[in-house]
Amino acid sequence: MILTRWINLRIGAIVFAAVLLQVAFFSYLSIFGTSPDVVVVVIAAIGLLGGAVVGAVSGFAAGLLLDVALLETLGVSSLVLLAVGYLAGRYRENFEIDSVFAPAAVTGALALLASAGWTALQLTLEQGSSVSGSIVADSIAKAILAFLLAYPLYPLIRRALRPALVLEEAPARQSTRTAPASRVRRSVV
Repeated sequence: MILTRWINLRIGAIVFAAVLLQVAFFSYLSIFGTSPDVVVVVIAAIGLLGGAVVGAVSGFAAGLLLDVALLETLGVSSLVLLAVGYLAGRYRENFEIDSVFAPAAVTGALALLASAGWTALQLTLEQGSSVSGSIVADSIAKAILAFLLAYPLYPLIRRALRPALVLEEAPARQSTRTAPASRVRRSVV
């Protein structure tokens, strides 16, 4: 990804819009008994498109905005979303995304990891917290919702960041046509 001032502003606007939508709309939604994490999906998409560093920085910024907006323990969301963005970027750097299913599958797996990370950090930081079996069901439901949200959001973010993407050129096809006889040089041995 080629980072310019305008692309940085686009990424910042995407992250800010995702946090705003999460706080104002998606946190009040209840699907399968849980609310979808649109921020995780957006950070995973940015990481898959931009690489590990861009994903990690975007994840940290989104987590910081989320913690400030929700008045949560500062740094918990930042740490989890930093890991999500970094791991998505590392996936992009190590493997080729060759199907429509791959970004959604990676996003679902990272949402499951993010949910487990949030739970582990909250249990570590708060005394007197209890763990119930509903955490596992909630984490699986969040992963399924992230998987489904990745289908519309990944192409949308890809389109927004298209000017900065470095697409690998396909090798030029060789023509099956032969050159005219007048242009062919014949060597005499």
